[in-house]
Amino acid sequence: MALPSPIAPVPDAAEVLRARYTKRLPARLGDLKGPAHGTVDLPLHVVWSGRRSYDVSRPRARMGLYRTVLTEGQREDLVNFLNRDLLISQWPVLRTLISSLIRDAWEDAFDHHGQQLSRCMAQM
Repeated sequence: MALPSPIAPVPDAAEVLRARYTKRLPARLGDLKGPAHGTVDLPLHVVWSGRRSYDVSRPRARMGLYRTVLTEGQREDLVNFLNRDLLISQWPVLRTLISSLIRDAWEDAFDHHGQQLSRCMAQM
């Protein structure tokens, strides 16, 4: 006689990813102290293959850097490699290039904390 095995509920992948991205967020946008110019070399735990060096003064390179850090970086990476003002200035385009889970996590968190991320971006 076979015993029924308990089946654990399978977590929704989107919920798991959203929680992961939300957990990485800085407390405030003002915590983002990344460089506004110069070259950034990402560590291997953020980008393990392909391009690792980015010239922040070049908009296309910076967009690639920000996409990579937003997707793969931990909280310390977000704080160290993203610049608040540059993030805000390129958010209208950047938000269309990242996953909706990352975009929603950032916009929900900072609108909730009164920092009006999406509203700031819309005014630029």
